[in-house]
Amino acid sequence: FKKLLKSRFPTIYKQEVFSVGKTGIVHKISGSEASTNSKKAHVLMAHYDVVPALQAEWDFPAFAGDLISTNEGDFIRGRGTLDTKGTLCAIMEAVEIKLKEGWHPKTDLYLCFSGEEEISGNTTADIVDWFKNQNINVEFVLDEGGAIVENAFPGISKRCAMVGTAEKGFINMDITIEGKAGHASAPPKHSSVGLAAKVATAIEKSARNSSFGKPRFTKPVKELFNVMGPNNKNAALKFLFSNLWLTKPLVNLASKIIGGELYALLHTTTALTMMEGSKAYNVLPSQGKIGLNFRLLEGDTVEKAKNRVERLVKKVLGKNAKFSINVAQGNNPSIVSSTNCPQWENLYKVIHKTWPEILISPYLMMACSDSRHYCKITDKVYRFSGMFLSKEERGMIHGKNERISTETLLTTVEFYINLLEVMYDN
Repeated sequence: FKKLLKSRFPTIYKQEVFSVGKTGIVHKISGSEASTNSKKAHVLMAHYDVVPALQAEWDFPAFAGDLISTNEGDFIRGRGTLDTKGTLCAIMEAVEIKLKEGWHPKTDLYLCFSGEEEISGNTTADIVDWFKNQNINVEFVLDEGGAIVENAFPGISKRCAMVGTAEKGFINMDITIEGKAGHASAPPKHSSVGLAAKVATAIEKSARNSSFGKPRFTKPVKELFNVMGPNNKNAALKFLFSNLWLTKPLVNLASKIIGGELYALLHTTTALTMMEGSKAYNVLPSQGKIGLNFRLLEGDTVEKAKNRVERLVKKVLGKNAKFSINVAQGNNPSIVSSTNCPQWENLYKVIHKTWPEILISPYLMMACSDSRHYCKITDKVYRFSGMFLSKEERGMIHGKNERISTETLLTTVEFYINLLEVMYDN
């Protein structure tokens, strides 16, 4: 893949390029006003690793990488076309075109690509550390995230560009409960699996009815409602989301009734995803194990969530119960990026220039991206994949039959060209 990039984008490879971390590819396009005394930088980022693909579920070779014509248009097919090699190649194509025209940015521009985003590897964290160690002030970061979508919100008919200004934290957690092992013919009153099930039931019940599920209206959510309220065609929803000073309890009630993304926007969520006991019908396991996934809202932390679970397990099983809690992976929620700065205003202009008829809104990302690492050094981190994606196409990300239309990809190149012209050359 690295050799292919070099052959496809020779003008970029005449600029400075180097490796950082295990898989990082970093291109530096030196700015015309850059100096050693004032180190400033903008970052465009993507990742080139992909999730696995189960070939039996696909209608074509999962890594075909081919171009086909259909009645619906022309498409490039294969795993990674949407997530996120399409974005990566669009960035490279836009920069290649502009460099051939003799363009150079005023501020140093870095193209930073990781090959281990999907496995939460350390490459992007290493790149961020490199910027920090070089005393470089990163003033703007653009990564994958939201896209242009239809039916973004109830009562909204226009397409909307959803720009992630923050993302929830996450925890993958294991709870292991000790029990009496032995033959199933002489079971104890409560097996370790039975105790684990009891804990799982209590966690699910508490997830929405206690401190696990307290609502919070964070800045990105308020900004989202500030766009979706006034532009809403439904009079009731327009009133509901335009007057949060009065309607917060009603919005929270609606989130509990409707569930899904509306609930997730306002709450830390808890999902039971794994359960494990014996591998034989007639064997009592010595341990019952459950796996949990939390998505943490701003104001919550990995430590707080772990402490809540520990208190609940003790309450359910008693103080003498033998159990352990292990956080397999965890990140606190990101900081919230500014929407009151030239960087946001310029990004807003670029999106409108590329797609004049759409709404643009900040929003809170539920998923995690590598851009969260940059929050250690800047509050100008934005998560937006410059492309329209239908509901069907969004389902292809980490799903089957992933593909991208050439029309979409060319418009994404246009978006990045507009970005270079508006943000880096004015």
